[in-house]
Amino acid sequence: MSDRVPAQAEIVIVGGGVAGTSLAWQLTRLGKRDIVLLERGTLTCGTSWHAAGLIMQLRATHAMTDLSRWNAEGYPALEAETGFATGFKQNGTLAIARNDDRVHELKRRATIAKSYGIAADLITPREAGELYPGLDTSVVRGALFIPKDGQLNAVDTVMAFAAGARKGGARVFEQSPVTAVDRRPGGGYRVTTPQGTVDCETLVLACGLWTRELAAKLGAVVPLNPCEHFYVVTEALDIATPGLPVLRDTDGYVYVKEDAGKLLVGAFEPKAKPLPLRALPARAEFIELPEDWDHFALPYGAACESIPALENVGISRFMNGPESFTPDANFAIGEVPGLPGLFVSAGYNSEGFEMAPGASRALAEWIVEGAPTMDLADVDVARFHPFQMNTAYVEARAAESLSSIFHMHWPNLQRYSARPMRKGALHDRLAARGACFGETLGWERANWYAPKGVEPRDVYSWHRPNWYEHTAAECRAVRENVAIFDLSSFGKHLIQGRDACRLLQRLCANDVDVAPGRIVYTHMLNRRGGIEADVTVNRLAEDRFMVVSSAMFQP
Repeated sequence: MSDRVPAQAEIVIVGGGVAGTSLAWQLTRLGKRDIVLLERGTLTCGTSWHAAGLIMQLRATHAMTDLSRWNAEGYPALEAETGFATGFKQNGTLAIARNDDRVHELKRRATIAKSYGIAADLITPREAGELYPGLDTSVVRGALFIPKDGQLNAVDTVMAFAAGARKGGARVFEQSPVTAVDRRPGGGYRVTTPQGTVDCETLVLACGLWTRELAAKLGAVVPLNPCEHFYVVTEALDIATPGLPVLRDTDGYVYVKEDAGKLLVGAFEPKAKPLPLRALPARAEFIELPEDWDHFALPYGAACESIPALENVGISRFMNGPESFTPDANFAIGEVPGLPGLFVSAGYNSEGFEMAPGASRALAEWIVEGAPTMDLADVDVARFHPFQMNTAYVEARAAESLSSIFHMHWPNLQRYSARPMRKGALHDRLAARGACFGETLGWERANWYAPKGVEPRDVYSWHRPNWYEHTAAECRAVRENVAIFDLSSFGKHLIQGRDACRLLQRLCANDVDVAPGRIVYTHMLNRRGGIEADVTVNRLAEDRFMVVSSAMFQP
């Protein structure tokens, strides 16, 4: 194959890690052949090469579980189609809880697993010890075992994806950094590399933590930022047998997996270390950052509590590599609003191999079908807004997102970093009335009101949080008296002109052709009949409408 990139391709993918190669493979499985994948260095050289390679099917929500559970099918299919070994083995995940609240969270996850037909067993501390020799069960209050989870070899897996993509007709070019990217006047995109320039109809940015800067050159909003991410590999241990489950000790901020007769101990620590993009080498491959034992001491100490053998074993490798995180700890895929044919697959929050098969399958279907084929609202790149590109904001939120991977996923949990960003006109008056604020898309909004003598601060609970009675009092006041609602954060869109009603009748599921002064609550649908947003349509006049959306669904 020539080292020169072709002058034309239907689809160009930038990035040769797990996101880019898995997407190329999935596209070829849907019949796409004219695909060019560009990697600035060698495959895996960004962040995929140092991934721990953990595989989980179960997530905190139904939508995310729908994406992640496909990995148990996708990786065996990849090996069968390509003949390349990925190291994928289903040795299971053992999640332990150190307190009653975490036990409750595991029970909630077990119900999600049941609804999806994923095998997941709530087990006792004694049973956990039988599954995991070396576990100190005195720190365990309960556990959840998911037998079809597992692990893989990260580098081998990317090579298998690339092989599958090549087999399907895709062309892969290494040592091909993108030096310029432009939107063509007639549609599509032009991508420039030292190996030539290629024009394409569809461009996918899947270049990890470098996606933010490359997307910004086209005016796209992809707020992600690198953080330092740590793991160590021990010397050989007797308990590190090939069938040992992956241990997830979220109360201790650590995960532990068997690694060739050793244990790999990684962390999602409670106070993470964000990295400015400018601190990363511009052209470096296989980046390794300095060791930081002071920072890693807290999670490793917790790991020693759950696995006492770790206290006396040597460390053969300390790995500190950059990983990209988004402001809400969900990855970003989809078509960028206002830039037809520009797609993103990035910001995987150190869980790329867990999510890649399902996320890339969903994105490939989106590209081929022209619209999402499933509910992707939680991960749609369109959810981001320009204010989130603020450097201080995205660095602070990225650090909180790393920490949030293993924190308790309380109902109505609020983010604490980079606040406040946006205040409504009544903010100070609401605060004076005892408002406890939550945040939606940067907007500070009153979630509940504390009476005199009560601190307006959320105390989270799986059962009855501290705001329960205060919210009940507010609901009674609204029903029995008069209330004013602050809608400063809501989106307002004026649709006017001769064909305004005809346009909205086509977009909306409900009948909005009502008398002026009437309000209609309705969904807006895409061409597949899927729900894009729920809005209220206020008819102001025969040819003028005000469409009001929630804060999350405003452009």
